[in-house]
Amino acid sequence: MQFTLNGNPVTVDVEDDMPLLWVLRDELGITGVKYGCGVAQCGACTVHVDGEARRSCQVWAVDAEGTEVTTIEGLGTPDAMHALQEAWVEHQVAQCGYCQSGQIMQAATLLKFNPAPTDDDIDAEMTGNLCRCGTYPRIRAAIKTAAAKMQEA
Repeated sequence: MQFTLNGNPVTVDVEDDMPLLWVLRDELGITGVKYGCGVAQCGACTVHVDGEARRSCQVWAVDAEGTEVTTIEGLGTPDAMHALQEAWVEHQVAQCGYCQSGQIMQAATLLKFNPAPTDDDIDAEMTGNLCRCGTYPRIRAAIKTAAAKMQEA
């Protein structure tokens, strides 16, 4: 199987029905993507596949062939953070942090297609990403901050 991961071509030898989540974590050592539920209900495993948010636990390896996959590791770096990552830090969104990479990846898709989301837009787009710590108000605030910063740029 070949695909592009965070801008770099990769090749792995896996079964066609292996979830992309396990390809990323077990085969390629990408630990920012998290296992939450395994049935696409929590959003912890959210990555971008060809620019759109997808639950990697439900994308089979065969379906990822030839795609561009971006994980939280490819969205920004500690030295050059994405506006969402900066806003997450500014608003101190994370408590336990487990769901946050999936939250940020989902939010990045939202801002890609809707650069000035309302509270209702944010709630609708983010509803499938669960946070057991309940940081939803901070998530919403961080998304709005990132949206404003991205519009200034």
